[in-house]
Amino acid sequence: VQLQASGGGLVQAGGSLRLSCAASGRSFSSYRMGWFRQAPGKEREFVSGISGNAGSTYYADSVKGRFTISRDNAKNTVYLQMNSLKPEDTAVYYCAAAARAYVSIRRDGYDYWGQGTLVTVSS
Repeated sequence: VQLQASGGGLVQAGGSLRLSCAASGRSFSSYRMGWFRQAPGKEREFVSGISGNAGSTYYADSVKGRFTISRDNAKNTVYLQMNSLKPEDTAVYYCAAAARAYVSIRRDGYDYWGQGTLVTVSS
């Protein structure tokens, strides 16, 4: 599986962005998908995850109520809608995948990683 993330950019605080992650390969609906982020000098952290059939989603407390994860299995794509962005959301955002059904918040719960897309939120 190859993952291609896109949609990052520069936005003012309070603004919105939508990240996309396109996956190659078959059986996309059998893969759990996740978004992680890594700010300069910090560890990569979990942001949000979604199960293969989109029946389960999970969010880090820091983004709950502001970010929404979704997927379109017909397009092999997962999305992260980010609203009410804050300067502390500035990071490189990575999408990740694993051929397992249920959501995981752990980095080692994912086998495939995209290249990352930079999100910068100005104050």
